[in-house]
Amino acid sequence: MGVIDLFCQSSSCFVDRRKPNPSCLFEGKLRRGTITFMTPPASSSAVPVKEESQQEGGCSLTGDSFIRPHLRKLSPYQPILPFEVLSTRLGRKPEDIVKLDANENPYGPPPEVFEALGSIKFPYIYPDPESRRLRAALAEDSGLEADYILAGCGADELIDLIMRCVLEPGDKILDCPPTFTMYEFDAAVNAALVIKVPRKLDFSLDVNRIIEVVEQEKPKCIFLTSPNNPDGSIIDDETLLKILNLPILVVLDEAYIEFAGIESKMRWVKKYENLIVLRTFSKRAALAGLRVGYGAFPLSIIEYLWRAKQPYNVSVAAEIAACAALENPAYLEVPGATSISALPMACNLLAETA
Repeated sequence: MGVIDLFCQSSSCFVDRRKPNPSCLFEGKLRRGTITFMTPPASSSAVPVKEESQQEGGCSLTGDSFIRPHLRKLSPYQPILPFEVLSTRLGRKPEDIVKLDANENPYGPPPEVFEALGSIKFPYIYPDPESRRLRAALAEDSGLEADYILAGCGADELIDLIMRCVLEPGDKILDCPPTFTMYEFDAAVNAALVIKVPRKLDFSLDVNRIIEVVEQEKPKCIFLTSPNNPDGSIIDDETLLKILNLPILVVLDEAYIEFAGIESKMRWVKKYENLIVLRTFSKRAALAGLRVGYGAFPLSIIEYLWRAKQPYNVSVAAEIAACAALENPAYLEVPGATSISALPMACNLLAETA
């Protein structure tokens, strides 16, 4: 490894490879910085830095040559179409369309949300980078201290943030399809490899195979959804504990937990150092369009996510809306209870059309 000293005065820059001084000094108009590189430097005196030609060997420089190679091969995520696009294509008013393709909450948010959004006082000020008010409300709602909670621009941001903090290029994650495809997509963005252990015919996890793969392939983390998207299957405590006993980071996505009538595992992060639990306001509170999610993390992990996250990731409107939604917990229980009660009817209708 070598160090190059850069000396810049007015518009001229000179490189001095002779001085391995890692300090950064400012002397009048003369500025010194350092560049570290992995190959031994050639011995030479200070020489002017020359600009690279955009043409070398007759080949023109193209913009995509700057893009990381694995991203040039990346297939884009296929999002759903919004109301406005569907309305135009179908020739129908948005309010006449029933959308089921993205599992959005059709009942809408509590009335407190509309009132709060209509009275925002400081939209021109950057949001609180720590989302203190929201995390305090979530602590009261979940029974888990705010120190363990991190809010994000949807749970999707937290999935990507976890991968950026945990995975090196070439590391492996374990995925259990069919499930939420964002795990596989974000792994590809972060140059990670995806090992798939398909679910059984009843959509339960193949725990024995998961154990084998963890021992053989040494993946760094596994992403599990409970209730699972798209089938709604639930991971029982016994199964989850078996996986938590493995040397792997377990990311448990509880986006749909309010629709299952079971208790969240958020408070488990105080006991298990290898457990992360993700939640969202998109389904529970019908705030999908405002993008606000949150996660529960062990203190030993959350410290590094705080360092790496974008400073203003939860908007003023998103935090205000989420806090307002939490003020009406009775309303938040209605969509889940209604969906659960309608499940037998939906199953009967599907059976009749099968």
